[in-house]
Amino acid sequence: MRPPVQPNDIPSNDASTEPLQPGQRLARGVSRHLRALGFATLEEFVPARGLRVDVLGLGPKGELWVIECKSSRADFRADSKWQGYLEWCDRYFWAVDMAFPVDVLPEGTGLIVADDYDAEVIRMAAETKLAPARRKKLIQKFAMDAARRLQSIRDPRPGWDGQFFADPTHQGPKAGE
Repeated sequence: MRPPVQPNDIPSNDASTEPLQPGQRLARGVSRHLRALGFATLEEFVPARGLRVDVLGLGPKGELWVIECKSSRADFRADSKWQGYLEWCDRYFWAVDMAFPVDVLPEGTGLIVADDYDAEVIRMAAETKLAPARRKKLIQKFAMDAARRLQSIRDPRPGWDGQFFADPTHQGPKAGE
C-alpha cells in the first residue's frame, strides 16, 4: 500500500493568493453583476486563436456578451484587437471604473461601470445576433472551458502529457524517454 498523498506533494494552482491586477478586479465585479442577471461567465476566454476576451457572459437565453475591462486611458489606447471581438458576441461592452474618461469609448458599444465587488450597466450595447452555427460553437467551447477549469481545481495534477499515473511520486518521463 502506498503512502497517502500529502498536501505539499501537489502543486497549488490557487491564484487567490496572488493580488489581483486592476483589470482582474473589474472582471470580478462584472462577473458578479452578470451572475445576478442570470449569466454564467468565464474570464480570459479565447474564442479563436489570437483573441482573448476579459469576460464572456452566457445569458439565460443563450445570448453572448463580451466585456473588455480597461483600467486606464493608456490601457484602452493600447487595445488594438477589440474590433475583432465584435464578431464573437451578440453585445460588446467596456467595463471601467468611476474615474475612467468614458468619452473616449466608441459609440455603439456598451458601458459597464465596475469595481472589485459589483458593477452596473450604464449603456446597453447595440445587439448584433450571432449566426446560429457560431453561437453553437461558442457555447460548446464555453462549456468545455468551464468544465476543464472546474476539473483543474478539483484535480490539479491529473497526469503528464495526457497520461494518468497511479503513483503520486512519479515525476514524469525522463529526458530521452
